[in-house]
Amino acid sequence: MGKEARESIAIFGGSFDPPHKGHQLIVSKAVASLDIDRLFIVPAYLNPFKQSSLAPADLRLQWCQTLFDPLEKVSVSEYEIQQGKSTYTADTVKHFQNLYDVKYLIIGSDNLESLTKWHQYEWLNRQVTWVVATRKNNSLDTSILGSYIKLELDEEISSTHIRTTQQLDGVDSKIADSVKQLLLQKSQQIKDKNR
Repeated sequence: MGKEARESIAIFGGSFDPPHKGHQLIVSKAVASLDIDRLFIVPAYLNPFKQSSLAPADLRLQWCQTLFDPLEKVSVSEYEIQQGKSTYTADTVKHFQNLYDVKYLIIGSDNLESLTKWHQYEWLNRQVTWVVATRKNNSLDTSILGSYIKLELDEEISSTHIRTTQQLDGVDSKIADSVKQLLLQKSQQIKDKNR
């Protein structure tokens, strides 16, 4: 199939540990503003820069499917989770390039600091237009990016904040109970270990 007949897509990867309203806002803004046929959410089996995640991969996948699969033009991909190990973003982009016209790669502005350490960063930089999700009025050093678009958000939510404070107001009600149960279970395990 020629490239002109392929669906054009954006890829939004991450740990989604847990997925939150900030992620949902990024997805809705990206679908509304990018010239794409489809947006793929790609939960990581394990972020190459992390040792572990709070939620197991299958649960994070389930959370993403609950929140994003019902949306128009959005699909959740099991690709990285099916690999059963950390998968480089470059490998994920290559996988999708076999099937689609990969136009955009969505990242949080917090990734800019480590981006040049990403596997095959130079290659990625030539392949995609970066979509940088950033908070309004944040100054960004985008000098390392080839082609990019800013996606400005009002939300001040992070998965790390949710995990450390156990405050769930940034989590969609569809998955809040499941996230809460896991957080309680993990804090109980820590208490038991420290006895």
